[in-house]
Amino acid sequence: MIGVQEQIQLIERGVVDCISRDELRQKLQRSVKSGIPLKIKAGFDPTAPDLHLGHTVLLQKLKHFQDLGHDVCFLIGDFTGLIGDPTGKSETRKPLTRDDIARNAETYKEQVFKILDPDKTQIAFNSKWLGKLDSFEMIRLASELTVARMLEREDFKNRFENGKPISIHEFLYPLIQGYDSVAMEADVELGGTDQLFNLLMGRDLQRSRKQEPQIVLTMPLLEGLDGVNKMSKSLGNYIGITEAANDIYGKVMSLPDELMFRYYELLSDLNNNEIEALKTGVKNGTLHPKSVKQKLAGELTKRFQSAEAAMQAELHFETVFAKKDLPDDMPEQVIQATEEIWVPKLLVDTGLVSSTSEGRRLIKQNAVSIDGEKITDSNYAVQPVGDLIFKVGKRRFCKVIFN
Repeated sequence: MIGVQEQIQLIERGVVDCISRDELRQKLQRSVKSGIPLKIKAGFDPTAPDLHLGHTVLLQKLKHFQDLGHDVCFLIGDFTGLIGDPTGKSETRKPLTRDDIARNAETYKEQVFKILDPDKTQIAFNSKWLGKLDSFEMIRLASELTVARMLEREDFKNRFENGKPISIHEFLYPLIQGYDSVAMEADVELGGTDQLFNLLMGRDLQRSRKQEPQIVLTMPLLEGLDGVNKMSKSLGNYIGITEAANDIYGKVMSLPDELMFRYYELLSDLNNNEIEALKTGVKNGTLHPKSVKQKLAGELTKRFQSAEAAMQAELHFETVFAKKDLPDDMPEQVIQATEEIWVPKLLVDTGLVSSTSEGRRLIKQNAVSIDGEKITDSNYAVQPVGDLIFKVGKRRFCKVIFN
């Protein structure tokens, strides 16, 4: 088994909360010494039939544990789905029907194996143990949590203070999620940062039942294509893992450059050293951001479709998007430079705008693109590497050749 320190480096990549690191180290040391893998769980309520990249952040971390030789359980909350997770909700969430849950759960099972190894993954349903709790046991479980403790949760607190209803069954959700950890005797539980309260409940219930408390790891909520809001189907800023190869590739290529390495950290199979090498290459100008983004787009498209589909998607992007609407008589400008160049100044040097203030204004109006990608930061600078195609508005083009 891989050494403890090397395991910790991979486990902590992209993690927001680790409660606690000392306990994690102790569990890993014991695991290495005994040869007994840790039990890792992450729960997913089958609330929607299709997963997007935001959901795969947790799956990718599960894969890290799997690659390190630990036992991974993908827990489908078919019982908790009947309640509806109240996390982050401003009103009571509508529970799913049993038919909805069964249908969505089957879809989940098919999709998770695009990331996880099916031969090394346990699929479990929490109705297996929660469905067996009688009324006495459920009341006993409810006695372990106070209303005051529940109101420590920001979403419940806000709803209470604003006079919005909170149903009693919503208070049960963190409890029964915590009970999952007891039933599974989990060593580690993963969840989003918005799940921290629920994950800590598992530690509390394990302690009260004389089990060693699980390690809690939270992962960040992945920003969507707009670079601001959490990836969400309702906001339309998502990349679905069952989408066509051309769509996955093209959407990844539309990411803001400043978000690119966050996706690498949370979703890529590249190791830390490989990602750092890409960052360094972009920073010192030996790698163009577009080529680094293409590498990410190719990796993710290959994972969710196939290697051949990824190659075809790259070709499609280059022929349809990157070269779209380019005039045959496009002017060219040779620029001598050794350091990065502020884009508004470069627009002036190429004659595309008359002043840097005009350049800044057009950038803020989303009217400037480089190699087909919109530039939204008026402070953006480019590395003097290769050739770049600048477009201002609908009709002004210039191919910049760096020397």
